[in-house]
Amino acid sequence: MYQQMIFVNLAVNDLDASKKFFTELGYEINKQFSDENCASIVISDTIVAMIMTKQRYADFTDKEIADSTKTSEVLLCLSAESREKVDELVDKAVAAGGTETREPQDYGQMYGRAFDDPDGHTWEIMWMDPAAVEG
Repeated sequence: MYQQMIFVNLAVNDLDASKKFFTELGYEINKQFSDENCASIVISDTIVAMIMTKQRYADFTDKEIADSTKTSEVLLCLSAESREKVDELVDKAVAAGGTETREPQDYGQMYGRAFDDPDGHTWEIMWMDPAAVEG
């Protein structure tokens, strides 16, 4: 069965700093699809973040590139396998230079936290109790 993938394209101010940030979170860079203008950050088998210099990003759009430190262009949400994994990833992000954007949200069967990466892109990390999903 075909497994659809998502490639999230993000403009960044400093490609080297962004690569460092994401590798400190534990993600790998796919060097085959990376160069001096972009890096392919492998989040999972089906999720890839393509971080690009603003000049490279502009090759894909005629629109003005949002200043993600001042405006919200997208909210990215990743699932986690447990509450502890939510905390682990957000804590790593803050230690690597990210900023926690709000207080944790705890609804019992669902738990989440969020951070902004150094370029201001908001990443939400959430866990949902599998029993709540089933039933």
